[in-house]
Amino acid sequence: MTKDPYGQFADMMSSAMKGHTKQMASGLGGVLGTMTASGVKLDDFKHEIQDYMVAELPGTMEAGEGGNGTAVPDADDSMGSGGIGGEVTLQVNGFQPGDRVLAIRVNGGSDVVVLCKVVGADG
Repeated sequence: MTKDPYGQFADMMSSAMKGHTKQMASGLGGVLGTMTASGVKLDDFKHEIQDYMVAELPGTMEAGEGGNGTAVPDADDSMGSGGIGGEVTLQVNGFQPGDRVLAIRVNGGSDVVVLCKVVGADG
């Protein structure tokens, strides 16, 4: 009995595609890393990455003079005189060498975006 060459080819292609899919999926998603003096070192990649991007996420918000840092609606539920007073500034903190960070790979894994600093539950 002769084996079906088309069936063998289909099995071979299926196995190859499963392998490629698994390899591609393992390189995507979130990964922890550590900031260095000149880049970021991801836990699952042996080389430091110097060309990375940073997500601009809000840091701390401070109200200037005359404000208390809280938003209080007026009686008609609009933000009037009871709202935040004074100048409001948004402070975005940078990363320091040794900071643990959360990063994701984008563009098929060719670029890395550092999302935020991560800390233990105890702060």
